[in-house]
Amino acid sequence: MTANGHPEFGSRELLPDLEARAYLNFAAIAPLCAPVVAAIEEAVRDYARSGVVAFPRWEARREQLRRDFATLIGAQPNEIALGWNTSRGVSDIALSLPWKTGDRVLLFTGEFPANVSPWQRAAELFGLSIVFHDASSYFGDAGLQRLEDELKRGLRLVAVSTVQFQTGLRMPLSQMGALCRRHGAELFVDAIQACGAVPVDVVEAGVDYLATGGHKWLLGSEGAGFLYVRDDCAKRLRPYTSGWLSHEDAAAFLFRGAGHLRYDRPLVQGADVFHAGTANLLGLAALGASVPLLLELGPQRIHEHVNAYLDALEPGLIERGFESLRSADPARRSCILSVKPPMGLDAPRVAAALRAEQVITGTPDGYLRFAPHFFNALAEVPLVLESVDRVLDGLHRAV
Repeated sequence: MTANGHPEFGSRELLPDLEARAYLNFAAIAPLCAPVVAAIEEAVRDYARSGVVAFPRWEARREQLRRDFATLIGAQPNEIALGWNTSRGVSDIALSLPWKTGDRVLLFTGEFPANVSPWQRAAELFGLSIVFHDASSYFGDAGLQRLEDELKRGLRLVAVSTVQFQTGLRMPLSQMGALCRRHGAELFVDAIQACGAVPVDVVEAGVDYLATGGHKWLLGSEGAGFLYVRDDCAKRLRPYTSGWLSHEDAAAFLFRGAGHLRYDRPLVQGADVFHAGTANLLGLAALGASVPLLLELGPQRIHEHVNAYLDALEPGLIERGFESLRSADPARRSCILSVKPPMGLDAPRVAAALRAEQVITGTPDGYLRFAPHFFNALAEVPLVLESVDRVLDGLHRAV
């Protein structure tokens, strides 16, 4: 924690080991902050000392984490299943919906493959029809009109990312959810580029299912996240796979004496049906430390802080010949600023040169992506632009 025991905007005190002068790639992998490192080390030491005796202590923490995740997205704790990553969450739902042959699913070009591949696989298995729309049309209202037209033709489900990973476009979830409800379709959301730094309210937005990993804006480690399943939707699912913990009172035989080992226990009628086996101890311990920090600051305030940073950075990049893909509409902005480099330069070369300057960025599909978090101070922006100047000068000289 910082000196006053609380996280602070623009302070790197919680990142004492971070080498980069400006870490601007939270949209890829977050550097582990001090409370997260401490929680992982505590879990390791506890299990080293106690073995199975440590389990109840960390199970209690996981239940608190479930409640924290519910608070973060406006859900109920019983609608949250602690999981492994976004891909697993998408796959769990894609393979568990009560599909009918010919059901139509709407996907979006420009999406990260984690929210495309599982639906394509479900289409192969269950005889579904996949429809693609261009996510970039949602920079304006044309996308919503096209969505409604598609819904009128009949859609079973719409699967979309809260924030597009390439462009940083924040999709209009509330409007999309309202249209889905009006026309009897369900809404699935990949929230990995939003949860933690962009406000998400599943009730207000009419979201039926949501999956996310925790190693980006949630500030956790890789391989842990959560799945949200709206309670009334969970009761209609037909899980394609299950594990020993997918059943009601599954662990009774371990703690209640003889006679409780059975194989006929019904599946859980809720999100926990997807909690099929042993949890990721260290990954969830990490999130158990990071999520309270985010709740204390609040996603809305984090979003405002990051966008103040990007408001200062964007014009400087444009002046230097970069083309910004950031939405002109503040309501469509996330915590990502993606740009195209000046003519004659490609994003990987620029990013590599910036890395030598200890400025860490991303390069999704040829864009240069800047993605700060609450740790990044506004005073950092001039230093980043100075590094950009040196990089551009060096690259232009090399041409």
